[in-house]
Amino acid sequence: MERPARATSYRSPIQSRRNLMRKLRLAPYLLVLLTVATPAFSQSFDLGGLPALTTEQNLDGEVTYSLSLQVLALMTAVTLLPSLVLGMTSFTRIIIVLSILRQALGTQQTPPNQVLIAIALFLSLFIMQPTLTEIYNVALSPFLSESMSAEVAISEASAVMKDFMVANTRSDTLLMFSDMAGADGYESNADIPFSTLLPSFITSELKTAFQIGFLLFLPFLVIDMVIASILMALGMMMLSPMLVSLPFKLLLFVLVDGWALTVGSLAATFVAT
Repeated sequence: MERPARATSYRSPIQSRRNLMRKLRLAPYLLVLLTVATPAFSQSFDLGGLPALTTEQNLDGEVTYSLSLQVLALMTAVTLLPSLVLGMTSFTRIIIVLSILRQALGTQQTPPNQVLIAIALFLSLFIMQPTLTEIYNVALSPFLSESMSAEVAISEASAVMKDFMVANTRSDTLLMFSDMAGADGYESNADIPFSTLLPSFITSELKTAFQIGFLLFLPFLVIDMVIASILMALGMMMLSPMLVSLPFKLLLFVLVDGWALTVGSLAATFVAT
């Protein structure tokens, strides 16, 4: 007598995806187990020149494994990278001015946020290129060639960044934060701590960005007022002045080559070191 065939179990795509995620979560543990079980591994597992997994042998012959603090410091630096881009470069001033310009034009979400961030990012890269090149020459290149220690390379790179930030920071703002920190004065830019220079630089960038945004807003505000007065004189009070003034603002912006003028003026406002 023949046995009835077993019913094949059906796995939905969601269940298959969950099983795959469970297997991926086990990957780090399998790596550690392979490291422990394989005697062919050396005393340290290197990751890009940094000892990611180090081994220590106790007095009783037992081998223990531990993650290096250098990897932890590297991952912490990666998480702080967006904050460094916002607080130590020209990105803040550029993105604020572009956002105010979009509001002055009255185009709502055109250009979208992704486009504005891309413009601000690449324009910041253009402005910061001399500073980044100097950091590479005086700090990164000697460190990669092992002719300079990491501590000295960080000190040299910090000095270059401080020169750029001090050159683009208002003196009254820097003096205000220095007085709040209880410092009498600094002999050179390298003596200014980042705890004082960073808030001074960001505050100065915000003030400068809003001043530039105010100057950009004025001509578009005049167009809105003129259109609103004409519509009120014609008795068209139910018609939105913003809707009528938008084509004229776009026409004015295109005729004066507004994007090139705005971006070029923004780049010229920064002082190169």
